[in-house]
Amino acid sequence: MSLGDDREGQTRTRLPDAGGDVYGGARRGGRSSSRSMITVVGVVVLLIAAIAFANRGGDGSGASAGDENKPDASSTAATGTRPVKGKSAGIPGGYAHDEQGAQSAAANFAVALGSADMFDKTKRDDILRTIITPARVSEFEASLDQAYTAAFYKNVGLNEDGSTPAGYTFVSRTSPIGTKVVAASADSSTVEVWCSGLLGLAGEKSTSPVTSSWFTITMKLEWAGGDWKIVTHSQKDGPTPVPGDERASSADEMAKAVQESGGFTYAR
Repeated sequence: MSLGDDREGQTRTRLPDAGGDVYGGARRGGRSSSRSMITVVGVVVLLIAAIAFANRGGDGSGASAGDENKPDASSTAATGTRPVKGKSAGIPGGYAHDEQGAQSAAANFAVALGSADMFDKTKRDDILRTIITPARVSEFEASLDQAYTAAFYKNVGLNEDGSTPAGYTFVSRTSPIGTKVVAASADSSTVEVWCSGLLGLAGEKSTSPVTSSWFTITMKLEWAGGDWKIVTHSQKDGPTPVPGDERASSADEMAKAVQESGGFTYAR
């Protein structure tokens, strides 16, 4: 079910050997090493080019004379309104009163609603009071209380009270891929957020291993109390890309990644 602390670092990942790990297994398809090398080189070249253009800065006056194919420095400059001014209950807030602000809000709301905190009643209510329009908070609380049942907790590998079994790491994360405004007025906006998600229990003997999913969340937002708030929320599957050929990581690698890698504040 799916209704943020910045950290940085570099991680070197070692693919697990084939064995009994529920996260391991054969690759989904074979591709030549030469193709992989070409892909890596291509990505590095693109990154170098992007950094070079970004560092040029400039006033957007255009390319130098005699080279009409060279892009303006402004084409790679950061754009948009500052996404947030602060946080409440750990959730970014203080969005711009425009379409960009609505999209930033919807993306960050998707992260909160898809987080592991939603599986804890107290934390869930704090989230709802932060991102739901005041007139609808009680309705959302009652609806979700009926959804987060002992049977649901058990289905995702948790104890019946929603706690995580000893020796395991519970994973529930949503990552926005993109946003789109489908309707807007001065104080109302309907935004679609395309997301990928992770859900499951990381552990050597887990019967509910962490799996990925793709879905689109549609939120109707309204400007209330000086910020964007959710009025209604719905979700549908996809769009879903074709899986790659990466081998699934071990349970230990998955747990470590979740514990050591923080989330982000999203902006349009």
